[in-house]
Amino acid sequence: MFAQKLKSGDGVRIIAPARSLALSWLNDDLKSLACNRLKQLGLHVSFGSHVNERDAFDSSSVQHRIEDLHEAFADPSVQLVLSVIGGYNSNQLLDSIDYSLIANHPKILCGYSDITVLATAIYAQTGLVTYSGPHFFNFGQKREFDYTLEHFVKCLFHQKEISLRPSATYIDERWAVNQDSPEIVQNAGWRALQHGKASGTIIGGNLGSFHLLHGTKYMPNIRGDVILFIEDDAEDHPAVIDRNLQSLLQQPIAKQVRAVVFGRCERKSGVTADLLDSILKTKPALQNIPIITDVDFGHTTPMITFPIGGTAEIDASPASVSIRITQH
Repeated sequence: MFAQKLKSGDGVRIIAPARSLALSWLNDDLKSLACNRLKQLGLHVSFGSHVNERDAFDSSSVQHRIEDLHEAFADPSVQLVLSVIGGYNSNQLLDSIDYSLIANHPKILCGYSDITVLATAIYAQTGLVTYSGPHFFNFGQKREFDYTLEHFVKCLFHQKEISLRPSATYIDERWAVNQDSPEIVQNAGWRALQHGKASGTIIGGNLGSFHLLHGTKYMPNIRGDVILFIEDDAEDHPAVIDRNLQSLLQQPIAKQVRAVVFGRCERKSGVTADLLDSILKTKPALQNIPIITDVDFGHTTPMITFPIGGTAEIDASPASVSIRITQH
């Protein structure tokens, strides 16, 4: 099930399923730029009633986060539900969500990192395709934002197939604390670790967050081929990434994986190209399928937007590497 694509005049509701909008570094300048960027797309911006509440875990209560989520999907003026930021506790919400409400009012939900949990659970329980893409706070980025915006618009405003391309440059640091002079890194491009072609349903997002769904009813039950889009952040060091990936590949869905698209790792994670290659190549479940690494999503910026539950075609040949999102 796909929500209608966005158009000028639609409403966007900002909610905080994990951390709050009241975080100190989410300053007024960043919020103002984010709102203006969304308004320039023709969107009317509104906020959940509880986005500024903040407890010991930088969130509001489960009840209040659920209320904001339900209100966003029930409000006929809202077509896009956008997370403030990620965090650690979106999985607290899963047992309290009214999935029939969401299924009866399908809308675009977008976010990444911990929001992987929420987006995947909604897809699993309702069939509604959700999206891994920028949070509200990403729209307040002063530098290196054009690529993120371009792919957000292509995925959420248009129906055409999307041929992804690598960004020319990227930022490999928490840019929000250094908005004016971040280090700009030249992008060497995506790497084809293993060659081949594949197509299938896109599943994944943040590996550490996706891992929380193992053994639950919130893990999608997909018939057919799967393209695994995964990334992880610097809070998980290489051994944890290796362990979580191994756990994922021991789930039933692993038998359906036909290709892996791995997002760019932060330098602070300690995951070098050689180490990532070793992690991926030594997994028997990933033998003889195409693997593409260093793709523009995850915790470096800029980033693509991709559909959880959409479809993609992967071509990792010796001569070129291509990723096409065919249904979104």
